[in-house]
Parts: sequence; structure tokens; C-alpha cells
Amino acid sequence: MELTTLCYIEKNGCYLMLHRVKKENDISHDKWIGVGGHFETNESPEECLLREVKEETGLTLTSWKFRGLVTFLYDNNEPEYMCLFTADAFEGELTCCDEGDLEWIPKENVSGLPIWEGDKVFFRLLEEDAPFFSLKLRYQGEHLVECVLNGQKKGCLV
Repeated sequence: MELTTLCYIEKNGCYLMLHRVKKENDISHDKWIGVGGHFETNESPEECLLREVKEETGLTLTSWKFRGLVTFLYDNNEPEYMCLFTADAFEGELTCCDEGDLEWIPKENVSGLPIWEGDKVFFRLLEEDAPFFSLKLRYQGEHLVECVLNGQKKGCLV
């Protein structure tokens, strides 16, 4: 199984988004996502978050919140467990990312970007300031075929 973090950094009504256009064989090629990545040995979710954000953006987070656990099932691959964070304060200057282009996107424009269908579910939960949640998203190719929120399928799809 894979363990990852993903963070949406907020500033002035925008999210810092990563347009994945630079890596070869990238399952998220040309999609817009937050920043984050894979855990290293013995890291906590917060340690992974801080390291990955620094590596991908040059920013040092000073205020963040663990929002939910997202279970991704993609075709016949191993499951991925993603720790989802938001952050609202940071220090430093934005740098270039070797995985894609970073851009501040107004929150109301995010759903119009090419994003994963399941991301729309957790963006809705973030917008509603939902309490900590568990979200299971199962994909076949790029199609979301199952969505379970806090153990219930009802009301999960957008």
C-alpha cells in the first residue's frame, strides 16, 4: 500500500494548485492537484506534509489542519491512503516545482479545471468545513465508480 499526503494551501480566497505537466508516466498528467507526496521511512503524516510542501513549493507551513483520510483504489493497483490537509499560513517564497506548474487558483474556479472526479467530493467537504472525514474513492481508469463517505455511499457523489 502507498501512504501519501496532499495539501491545499489557502491564501486570499485561492488554493495553491499544481498542474501536473512535467513528470513522465504520471497518472495525474495534465490534472490540477494540491501539493504533497509519499511518506519516507518513520515519518508521521505531519512530517511528510512539511517536507513535501517545502520540497515542492519552497514554503514552510506555519499553520495547517489534518482534514481527512482518503482511500484511493485505482484499477488493480495497491490501495493508496492519503492524508488530506489544508494550510492557511506559511513563510518563504514560492519556488518552481519539478513535477508541474504552481498557480494560485480562486477556490470558485477549481471545479472548472481538469481535476479527478473524486477531488470534487473532498473540495465540497472542505468548503463545508466538514469535521474530520474518511473518504473511499474507487476508480476504473479515470472514472469514479465508487464513493463512500464515513462508511456510507449515500450523498457522496457530486
